[in-house]
Amino acid sequence: MLQFQPPGFGQRAVAVSLGTLAYYKPIGALWRSDDTAQHFSPLIFLHSLGGGSSAYEWSKVYPAFAADYNVIAPDLIGWGQSTHPPCDYRITDYLKMLAEILEQLAPSPATVVASSLTAGLTIRLAIQRPELFRSLFLVSPSGYADFGEDYGRGIAAQLAGSPFLDRLLYSLGAANLVAVRSFLEQVLFADATRLTNETVDAYLASALQRNAEYAALASLKGNLCFDLSLFMSRLSVPTMMVWGEQSRFGSPAIGRRLASLNLKVVRRFEEIPNVGVLPHLELPAVVAGLLQAHLNEVQQSA
Repeated sequence: MLQFQPPGFGQRAVAVSLGTLAYYKPIGALWRSDDTAQHFSPLIFLHSLGGGSSAYEWSKVYPAFAADYNVIAPDLIGWGQSTHPPCDYRITDYLKMLAEILEQLAPSPATVVASSLTAGLTIRLAIQRPELFRSLFLVSPSGYADFGEDYGRGIAAQLAGSPFLDRLLYSLGAANLVAVRSFLEQVLFADATRLTNETVDAYLASALQRNAEYAALASLKGNLCFDLSLFMSRLSVPTMMVWGEQSRFGSPAIGRRLASLNLKVVRRFEEIPNVGVLPHLELPAVVAGLLQAHLNEVQQSA
């Protein structure tokens, strides 16, 4: 997946419990030396857990911060070019993985940028291990069972959990060019004219990795669902939430309800007009601006 990274970004790898994790960071003369980067505050970008996801999801945002932060963008285990173990992924696997990423790659408390279900899981880890975090910038955080509305009980999850049928669904619905383009245009983006061929190619390349179906199906069949509303009051890490106005996976109204459960910590909630689930791919400059504002606010309150 290195071919989809911005200029000046290189690939590195680190061993975690489930295998070898690939991650991307600024390297070389365009930005600075690796030694210099260690003196900057860590800024970690975590992608969502839908078919074809990878670090590419944030690649239009993180170059804007490469000169001032120690930017790290992993392909989570089971996604992108990281190891794809053929296992039945569970919430505990991701919580352990995220903790290992922070422990090994962030020498000081990190600002973590995450989206969707990964953002929801990041909240849970921040509750368990607040010392690993400086702040959170979250796009559409969800547990996919928030306020009792459990995706895992729906027909889509039931079909994805059916032996043999699950692999067929993945092949037809996620692992071919037509399916990837259609899903991005009709479900993830609010304005299909913003979708580029590069984005389609990056998602397809990730979806076609050997054993990629295991991580994707774990999400589809509801293995990772939980009610995020039950955890929000325990969060203590300064947080900003951003939501796409036309998000199909959890509405901004759900987001505002989640934020209202802990207004002391969720210091800001912003709804971006006319974007879907991935505002950081649809309107990356807007999201970069909001992230910069968040980083400034955290710095001023330190």
